[in-house]
Amino acid sequence: MEQKKARRRFARLGRGLAAMAMVVLLVAAEASPVLAATWSDVNDLKNQASSLDSKKKELQSKLDSLSDDKSEAMARKQLLDQQIANTAAQIQNTEAQIAEYASLITQTEAELADAEEKEEAQYELFCARVRDMEERGTVSYWSVLFKATSFTDLLGRLDIINEIMDADQRVIDELQALQDEIEAKKSDLETGKAEEEAAKADLEAKKSELNTQRSEANAVIQQLTANENETEAVLADLEAEQDSLWAEAQRLSDQLIAQQAASGQSTESNPGGYIWPVNSRYITSTVGGRASPGGIGSTNHKGTDIGRVGYTSSVYAAKAGTVIVSQYSSSYGNYVVISHGSGNTTLYAHMSSRKVSVGQYVNQGDVIGITGSTGNSTGPHLHFEVTENGVRVNPLSDGAEPRMGYLSGYTLSGSA
Repeated sequence: MEQKKARRRFARLGRGLAAMAMVVLLVAAEASPVLAATWSDVNDLKNQASSLDSKKKELQSKLDSLSDDKSEAMARKQLLDQQIANTAAQIQNTEAQIAEYASLITQTEAELADAEEKEEAQYELFCARVRDMEERGTVSYWSVLFKATSFTDLLGRLDIINEIMDADQRVIDELQALQDEIEAKKSDLETGKAEEEAAKADLEAKKSELNTQRSEANAVIQQLTANENETEAVLADLEAEQDSLWAEAQRLSDQLIAQQAASGQSTESNPGGYIWPVNSRYITSTVGGRASPGGIGSTNHKGTDIGRVGYTSSVYAAKAGTVIVSQYSSSYGNYVVISHGSGNTTLYAHMSSRKVSVGQYVNQGDVIGITGSTGNSTGPHLHFEVTENGVRVNPLSDGAEPRMGYLSGYTLSGSA
């Protein structure tokens, strides 16, 4: 009778410990946070950074091979524009890494606190088991077996002891696993913090490098004034390129209209007026005759230059339409042309980056790029052209004779 009671007590103790261990494991599974960021994400960004760094070295090698000859100025400017775009991409990559590190640090701190809480609970479970054994007196597993009255009783006792030993071992194993996890989390946390600080320092260095590159790129164009003859020759080539690109844009617009007509779509010019393509209202150059800016700009300006925009301002579609050009050229730099209907296009030039592709339909106000100073430019601004009925027009509304649907409320350079 007593043996049966002892067996039941051992069985209850074994099942109780197993159940307690299972509860701890279930709580651990339920409390585990959903991963918002992983070290794999960081490694992917590092691989991208390595690719960008290789591109940077390639561009620098090409720049080093060019002389300071004025005839190679535009080739040098184009490479510098590419270098600037590469550095901007590196900055974006580093900022993404910093964001990942910040997320990982927050996440790891939460996981560490959770693991420490689980460890404390598991340690209490271990101590409860030890206290229970002390209260019952030190009983040798072997002595329990030796008290068996028969072979069947021996097997029963053996099963009970194995169950108890397994439960005890699970408690100990889980405690050790939690302690190992805590050490790993602490190591990950320190690594994340160290790499985040290194990325922040790298970010500042890249931002400084970007400013230097922009100054160098703008200086290349300004240096063309050192030799008037060479300046005029380069200027003539750039103006010829602009005229050729504009003519090609009109051809593409006509082609698009013809395709729309063939498919039964309306080819009427998009009704309604224009909105400002950038938030600035400061005009540095208007359409038509002007003094050559710095001696390097066209004296017969084909568009409107909008200044005070910097290198990060969004460029908006002045009117809804279909993108027919999105590319880089020596004269316009990064530029986009949108067709709004028969004979009506808008052109946006010197952008640091383009956000749309050929064939894409854009609504009025959609972001199509970011302002910059690519191509034939000595500083950040947006060169904006409007063509109506196949002819370039002044998009500004004259204060004396306001034109409906055109840009108003602007300030001319020199008047403010």
